[in-house]
Amino acid sequence: MAALIRRIITTAKAPAAIGPYSQAVVVDRTMFVSGQLGMDPASGQLVAGGVQAQTRQALVNMGEILKAAGCGYENAVVKTTVLLADMNDFVNVNDVYKQFFSTNFPARAAYQVAALPRGGLVEIEAVAVLGPLNDTS
Repeated sequence: MAALIRRIITTAKAPAAIGPYSQAVVVDRTMFVSGQLGMDPASGQLVAGGVQAQTRQALVNMGEILKAAGCGYENAVVKTTVLLADMNDFVNVNDVYKQFFSTNFPARAAYQVAALPRGGLVEIEAVAVLGPLNDTS
């Protein structure tokens, strides 16, 4: 069996990992993006403005990681997981989320969790596929 290639994705345009993990890992054409908090990459602090501001920043951070691997939201992300400190924020998160994913929506799960790192209100992780994809129904 031929070995698959693993590539670690890192960019200074997204917050550095706050633990022993990578921002993203690509294996073959599949990329696994670690959970992104609404942290400003320059300061390393959560952005002010509540769950919508943190969601926007988390998705901007994810976009920078996707770009570092040579792809973007539009046809690469196939699955996301949204972790919420409070499930009552679900609608507010969706209002921002749909600005980044407007067609060919990825599959998704959303969970309320007991706590998120750094006191975050939302964390979003993703699975993406690099290279061309053809849509079919």
